[in-house]
Amino acid sequence: MRIMGVDYGDARTGVAVSDLLCTLVGSATVIPSRNREKAIGDIVRMVREMEIGEIVVGLPRNMDGTEGSRAQLCREFAEELQKAAGVPVTMWDERRTTVEAHNILSQHNYHGKKRKDTVDAVAASLILEGYLAYRRR
Repeated sequence: MRIMGVDYGDARTGVAVSDLLCTLVGSATVIPSRNREKAIGDIVRMVREMEIGEIVVGLPRNMDGTEGSRAQLCREFAEELQKAAGVPVTMWDERRTTVEAHNILSQHNYHGKKRKDTVDAVAASLILEGYLAYRRR
């Protein structure tokens, strides 16, 4: 079984997938879509092709731990995704993952369009890494 990490966004959704042992991130990609149903369809297809047993969706909390309108959108997305994919979906605190993703990309000289096209995949990887580390403890 593999675990999938998802960083849901309005224009792009980052997706990362663990290795078979669920110990590290094996691959990451971006689904470019402003249409939530299309993004869910693409993710469901990946779930089936890659034999995903669980999905972890990033939950954007405010720094004080409260949830805003973006968190509600992600909860609704996760609920729809769970129904469509038929696998458990867990919400995971994603505070600072996008900031960390930008820092990582800056350190590796990713700028402009190259960064814009990659940041969501890196954020999904960070969400998945955090969840996998939590599971190991």
